[in-house]
Amino acid sequence: MKKINAFILFSEPEQAKKTVEELRQSESIDKIYLLTPDNSKETIKGCGNITIDTLHSSATIKKIAQKSNTDYTLIYQKSTVLRPGYFALERMTRIAEDTQAGMVYADYYAISNGDKTNHPVIDYQEGSLRDDFNFGSLLLYNAKALKKAVRRMKSENYTFAGLYDLRLKVSQKNPLVHVNEYLYTEIEEDTRASGEKIFDYVDPKNRQAQLEMEQACTQHLKDVGAYLEPKFGNIELNKGIFPVEASVIIPVRNRIRTVRDAISSVLRQKTGFSFNLIVVDNHSTDGTTEAIAEFNNDKRLIHIVPERDDLGIGGCWNMGVHHGQCGKFAVQLDSDDVYSGDDTLQKIVDAFYEQQCAMVVGTYQMTNFNMEMIPPGIIDHREWTPENGRNNALRINGLGAPRAFYTPVLREIKVPNTSYGEDYALGLNISRRYRIGRIYDVLYLCRRWEDNSDASLDVAKMNAHNLYKDRIRTWELQARKRRR
Repeated sequence: MKKINAFILFSEPEQAKKTVEELRQSESIDKIYLLTPDNSKETIKGCGNITIDTLHSSATIKKIAQKSNTDYTLIYQKSTVLRPGYFALERMTRIAEDTQAGMVYADYYAISNGDKTNHPVIDYQEGSLRDDFNFGSLLLYNAKALKKAVRRMKSENYTFAGLYDLRLKVSQKNPLVHVNEYLYTEIEEDTRASGEKIFDYVDPKNRQAQLEMEQACTQHLKDVGAYLEPKFGNIELNKGIFPVEASVIIPVRNRIRTVRDAISSVLRQKTGFSFNLIVVDNHSTDGTTEAIAEFNNDKRLIHIVPERDDLGIGGCWNMGVHHGQCGKFAVQLDSDDVYSGDDTLQKIVDAFYEQQCAMVVGTYQMTNFNMEMIPPGIIDHREWTPENGRNNALRINGLGAPRAFYTPVLREIKVPNTSYGEDYALGLNISRRYRIGRIYDVLYLCRRWEDNSDASLDVAKMNAHNLYKDRIRTWELQARKRRR
């Protein structure tokens, strides 16, 4: 029988004791180590203590590697009680042996507010570079693979990115295998809605952690041959003849409560150039079509109702961008949201010429439905830098808003016909070749309300979104490897 050393947090001693009791029911468990904060004097009989700073630091990972002397190393990331399933650890080691996995993880049951629910996770792939990838809290590493990875942590001394760095280094040599079976039960402590969690990575209080994650990811890209130096292709901003300088494109379906505000915020823009507004009305049934028609007296409004019935948001964008009245620059506005001032469009177009770029990304402010600021406030995506932005883009979940594109480039690439992640796919593709410009003034008020597409998603929908974005990253990673 393959043996396991288990490493568990000891910040909540009473819960840790219950986890130890659960683990000892498995004959696979050899030694249990308690990862203990500096000021703790407690222990559990038969367990070893390892003093740590945080679970996620490089120092902790190196201490775990030093103590690991069995076939497998189990790391439990939570301080709440873990309950492995019947022969679950034996099942995980069996699959690890059969697949020669560097790490194995599994679906689990989550207990939240007393209710037990299924919590499936998704398959790991080459592009699963998000530092918030959900493996669940139970990670079973092949001890040899873990030790080899740690030996390659030469100068790394991360406070926050040690466990992330370990995962990336192990994945370079061995597969990370998902067992799509429910093999343990844990307590879910983060009960926020999906619409709140998705902005954690741009919260200023997490800035230092994000810088470490970026450093670890950038090194990984160098290791696998997908890193891009800050050398960009030249962009010619005077290709072709266009009817106007800029077009704002709004794809919309059933947004009767917000579409008037969005349209009005565009039509009151003050610019030194001509512009229009292309609204692609994707067969609305709630009065949105009639609300758009209220603005028909303004000749700048182009109201399109597609003949096709198979268009997502990306497909609607394609229809707007390839319309004969589309301008040199195609500028995004969601039908929920509004521009923050009457100079937004001017600032965006100016940025194209000043920064000589194929895409511009602005800064937005989170608001409630009444356009009053809500946490986390201003989202400026400061993690984007001219030197490393296009590499770090493979780690994060979005590039920001509002987005604008040089129309010839967008017409060449074309927008994926999806209603999630299409803008992220474009950003990655464009950044592979061209410079992306940034504006750090607030250009956009992003309304958070119950009808947002990502306001409160269930696990299945979140998994589908994350799987797709990981797939986008995988395709992009493969393209960047070929480019070198």
